[in-house]
Amino acid sequence: MPELPDDVVSEARRLARLARDASEDAAADAYRDRLDDLLADHDRVARVRDADATLVCYPADWADDDGTVHPTDVEDPDRAVEVSLAGGGEQGDYEAAAERNAELVDRVAAEYGDESVHAENAAAFAAFMNNHYARPMDTATDREREEFREDFFPRNAWPTEEQRAVLEDSLDAVDEVARGDN
Repeated sequence: MPELPDDVVSEARRLARLARDASEDAAADAYRDRLDDLLADHDRVARVRDADATLVCYPADWADDDGTVHPTDVEDPDRAVEVSLAGGGEQGDYEAAAERNAELVDRVAAEYGDESVHAENAAAFAAFMNNHYARPMDTATDREREEFREDFFPRNAWPTEEQRAVLEDSLDAVDEVARGDN
């Protein structure tokens, strides 16, 4: 069985993340269906190992009729492809995301002032997206934004009362400067 092409692995990872992060069940199901179709074209099946947030793309012939895989029956485990759904994965992903996020922070600072609370909040959001997802801020899902607001921001940004009061406006400012690209 040929290896999975890199572009298929990248797209499978993207679809698995979208399914995991979808706020609506119907959207999650649609992403999972697209993932299944993509991998079926390569005689593969996808499973997400929740314990370590890993997408496993394994040969379809490993599974019984009911979809069960018996690890003791697998002769060559290297035929499976495993890719983390946490973080960005590749160093290039992190660097590209960090560069984009720095650009967005600079644009918020230019629009609202270098010392503005919006720029400080944008910098905190950039740090969160860089370090936890290795993705640009303007690609954050609703769930990631909620994680930032509810967990990361109060615990790691050491926000002032003013920063807390305008957090939603600051996130809107990031979106606004990002829309300027379109």
